[in-house]
Amino acid sequence: MVPASFRTPFAMMRRLSEEMERVFEDVGFRGPLALITPNARSFDWLPALEVFERDNKLFVRAELPGLTKHDVKIEIVERMLTIHGERKQEKEEKTEGIIRSERCYGTFFRQIALPAGVNMDAAKATFKNGMLEIEMPVTAKKAEAVRRLKIEEGEKQLVGA
Repeated sequence: MVPASFRTPFAMMRRLSEEMERVFEDVGFRGPLALITPNARSFDWLPALEVFERDNKLFVRAELPGLTKHDVKIEIVERMLTIHGERKQEKEEKTEGIIRSERCYGTFFRQIALPAGVNMDAAKATFKNGMLEIEMPVTAKKAEAVRRLKIEEGEKQLVGA
């Protein structure tokens, strides 16, 4: 019999991946998420992002329900757009002598590499009804220089071999 957690190949791979990340994190190695989020476990949630280009403008939208513009910080450094902040929500209901209280706290961090041609100096951000939208003009992109290398037969010994 196959354990319930391994009934599909995808479930088995997901479980294996989670276990491997846990093992490596226990010895101080951070996995692929470390490239986009520093210390991925220190962030409690990742808001949904949408990145698209329309009419020579790059748009980045982030869903941040329950937050205000004061809860969010946006930075652009070396063609990297960083959105981070913290949510603090408290809700209390009183009915017939019963008090129900819920609290939700959490930090978030999202980082997006900006493509060449984005005018970062003209970027502007708006926040309305829990939706953050960042708009940046895109100038004409010049073709990046490409150099193709010819592969030769190896006659000399490889370095380190």
